[in-house]
Amino acid sequence: MTGMSGQVWVSLISMGGVALGGMLSYLVQHRTQLSAERAERQRQQVALSEARRAERLTLLERFVEVGAEAERAAFSRPAEWDDTHDWYLTTRDVMNRLWVAERLIRIQFPLPVHDAARAYFLDLNRTVWESLPDGESVRDYLEDNRLAFLDAARAVMG
Repeated sequence: MTGMSGQVWVSLISMGGVALGGMLSYLVQHRTQLSAERAERQRQQVALSEARRAERLTLLERFVEVGAEAERAAFSRPAEWDDTHDWYLTTRDVMNRLWVAERLIRIQFPLPVHDAARAYFLDLNRTVWESLPDGESVRDYLEDNRLAFLDAARAVMG
């Protein structure tokens, strides 16, 4: 009976070791899985941030580029024009593209950036279609709101 009792103890200790080993293995696998999931979420968040930044940069480039075209149109505004004039037809297309780019900035950026873009757009729109009083410079008139927009965009992108 003593021999049997020793075998039972050896079996129980062996089973306890197997159970303890299984539990430790489960805990290690569980922690590893949680770590892998956390790392994957972080990787996805970084990828999303990089994609959003690239979209914003593209949109900023588009707005600045079309804004420059609109400024050139303001500088080259003829004294007399009508809705069949080449200047008008080209400028209308440019201003429509600028309007769309300004609306997209509202979607992609915080409101302070959009507000600055909107102020620049409105100044530019006025300058293109209504001209400026004699003696007032297009460049000087647009400078403050253009710089405010660029500064607001830089603050968000930084």
